[in-house]
Amino acid sequence: MAKILDGKAVAAEVRSEVAAEVARLKDRGIPVRLDVILVGDDPASATYVRMKQKDCDEVGIESHSHRFEADAPQEELAALVEQLNGDSAVSGFFIQLPLPEGLDPLALLSEIEPAKDVDGLSPLSVGRLSIGLPSLLPCTPHGVIQLLRRNGVEIEGKEAVVIGRSNLVGKPLAQLLLRENATVTVCHSRTQNLPEVARRAELLVVAAGRREFVGAEYVREGAIVVDVGIHAREGGGLVGDVRFDEVEPVASWISPVPGGVGPMTRAMLLYNTVQASRAAG
Repeated sequence: MAKILDGKAVAAEVRSEVAAEVARLKDRGIPVRLDVILVGDDPASATYVRMKQKDCDEVGIESHSHRFEADAPQEELAALVEQLNGDSAVSGFFIQLPLPEGLDPLALLSEIEPAKDVDGLSPLSVGRLSIGLPSLLPCTPHGVIQLLRRNGVEIEGKEAVVIGRSNLVGKPLAQLLLRENATVTVCHSRTQNLPEVARRAELLVVAAGRREFVGAEYVREGAIVVDVGIHAREGGGLVGDVRFDEVEPVASWISPVPGGVGPMTRAMLLYNTVQASRAAG
């Protein structure tokens, strides 16, 4: 039976550390504030923003939302990005994705100053990550690393396979695993003999974006399995990219959905906000 990579417990640990650091910074007169730009009325995005604001309240971070109708012009959003870049009261900010059709997210992300890019998604932040320069790290990939580290899971020397090559998770996670001295293979929809490649992994991270895609045939005996996916289950509840009940008996460690990577993503956003505030102070 696999041990559980409990994201709720580790995220609570991170939030406690963040709250203590926020208090120290405030004692020194350094503001800690997180802003979000939310465009349109996508229910999932609105819910996620509310959850992030609740997280901020819990750790003492000031939070502000800038809401726009779905037909907001690109120029208006770009002007706000420029304003937030220059506002010394704002520690960091992010643009809630996805954006409505007709807007260019890459152009807006490109305008965010790396020092305030708490999502770690701007091209400059991505470039700094890729060549090993200091940067604010993308929240989900960094959350995966912290989830493993804080459970005492050794990454160095492991053969790691990442299923998924998105800019949000797969690519930056591969970079972070390389930093941890893993040997990394990135798989995708064109990978030949995917189950065979995945079975090489001592550490298998599944970020395919496909509901319950990976079963036991993808998993080496004793592998560490991290499930980044999250999907609504028919009839209620959530599931990931991994068929948990099928894979759990084969793995040595496994992250559940919900309660695995999801809480870590939110916690690392708070962590990045404090990092940005400390650097600015």
